[in-house]
Amino acid sequence: MLVGVDTGGTFTDLVTADGLGVKVPSTPHDPARAVADAVGRAGPVARLHHGTTVATNALLERRGATVALVTTEGHEDVLEIARQDRPSLYDNFADRPEPLVPRHLRFGVAGRLDGSGHELVPLGRLPALPAVDAVAVCLLHADLNDAHERGVAAALRAQGFDVSVSSAVSPEFREYERAVTTTLNAYLRPVCRDYLHRLAAVADEVLVMSSAGGLLPVDRAAELPVGLLLSGPAGGVLAAAAIAAANGVPDCVTFDMGGTSTDVCLVRGGVPEPAPGRTVAGFPVRLPSLDVHTIGAGGGSLARIDAGGALAVGPQSAGAVPGPVCYGRGGTQPTVTDADLALGRIAADAAFPGVGVLDRPAAVAACARAGVEAAGVVAVADALMTAAIRQVTVERGIDPRALALVAFGGAGPLHACALADALGMPAVIVPPRAGVLSAAGILAAPTARELVRSWATPPSLVGLDSFAAALARDASRLVSGAAETEVAFDCRYAGQSHELTVPRVDAFEDEHRRVNGHVREGHAIEVVAVRARASLASPVGVLDLPPVADRRGGVGPLVIAEADCTVWVPSGWTASRGAAGALLLRRT
Repeated sequence: MLVGVDTGGTFTDLVTADGLGVKVPSTPHDPARAVADAVGRAGPVARLHHGTTVATNALLERRGATVALVTTEGHEDVLEIARQDRPSLYDNFADRPEPLVPRHLRFGVAGRLDGSGHELVPLGRLPALPAVDAVAVCLLHADLNDAHERGVAAALRAQGFDVSVSSAVSPEFREYERAVTTTLNAYLRPVCRDYLHRLAAVADEVLVMSSAGGLLPVDRAAELPVGLLLSGPAGGVLAAAAIAAANGVPDCVTFDMGGTSTDVCLVRGGVPEPAPGRTVAGFPVRLPSLDVHTIGAGGGSLARIDAGGALAVGPQSAGAVPGPVCYGRGGTQPTVTDADLALGRIAADAAFPGVGVLDRPAAVAACARAGVEAAGVVAVADALMTAAIRQVTVERGIDPRALALVAFGGAGPLHACALADALGMPAVIVPPRAGVLSAAGILAAPTARELVRSWATPPSLVGLDSFAAALARDASRLVSGAAETEVAFDCRYAGQSHELTVPRVDAFEDEHRRVNGHVREGHAIEVVAVRARASLASPVGVLDLPPVADRRGGVGPLVIAEADCTVWVPSGWTASRGAAGALLLRRT
């Protein structure tokens, strides 16, 4: 049996190849327990596709390893110097996150390469390191020549250290981002490796979802945990894009509202927007990913009156334990789910998996005790999520009125119509198995590997095609079977400090015009990096899953209770059945 499992902050979801959906409460203190519980309800599993939040949670909660950094002599403070941009330009009290490596654990080593990767000064003697859990090695210009890094890593491994090397983790130019990404990998690896290797007892074969939307063998995922920081959300985006395309909507925004967070992503032409890197918990992660934007607003987000007397919702969450007040598991502070239930948007006799029938009187009482109105709680949560959708559309010059909203997650279909109204979006698509869609997307995700290499001579394109072809072959060799390969190029005008990724160099100016509204006629174009992706399709696609039971529509106001989610159709909207088992919600 082939299954997909997504571990969230509140629920852990499973979908099997024959269409069974399972939802169990997460076990934050030991996430593997919830995975084993879900798998146990599905039967013996031969192959497990897994999306995990272990790396993300370890970073957010600062539960990683004690790490030392070895870098080029004179660059020991790169993690603190960072870049000149500030997290919030007009906030004098805004701080960058505390570096993951304190100053006394950063060490310089003599040796120097020039900007083309040629040796200027031979590698020096390695300083003595104290006992630490892991070591990150990031030497200047190692993205072009890894000889010095390989020498340092070999010496450290001979001493018994667990070593992450920048030329293997993130071989791209920009020293600060490369150093942070490598340090994050070293910080997360001891925690994630133990968890992922324990999953070997759950299934005969385990593949893990990467932030870029491809599955990795569990051993590779354990060695590169920094590539798992958007593991779960990527699966939902892939599935949502497929369902939207099946309904004739190639351009949309995916909206995944779970118990702890909300994830949104722009999809154009049926393809989720990629990104060469993301910022997670304030740290730049320079690895390929889907361009998913996450905020701390979900069904379990806590509502309160803040010190200034205003109603605030999130980012703190009731999580899986104790959960919302209406779960009856010890929660005392009202949440968005409690507000939805109090407003009648969730059926009074609703029963959630692993929780049972919800306690509506307790939800109403909790709102009153906290001095908040249920309608206000929902309105604030909706405003936060509307702002997130604006960030991936309006702030990028994309008109949301030309897009559909694809709503999923346990709470997404409860709030989708309000968001669509606020943004003028014409329709909402609720996929089948919406409450466990990320698990379905992980089940159907391809096995894939992404490679990126700096291009050593940006002004010159001589040899670029052969370099890209060789990188594509390298990626293909890392994927078993007849993999499909594609290449892309990070391009910019000479003198620019940012790049655009395009499938061909001659496509750069069209993309520059689309993104920035203009081109610079006659200006030289540089290539700074080459990307290659090799992928092999899953044995099961999202559209191959058996249909769910007939989904009945109607005119709002209407509550549609499903096994894994609740759909709220407000007044002025109607629900009808669409393609691939989806519900289409439109204004009347």
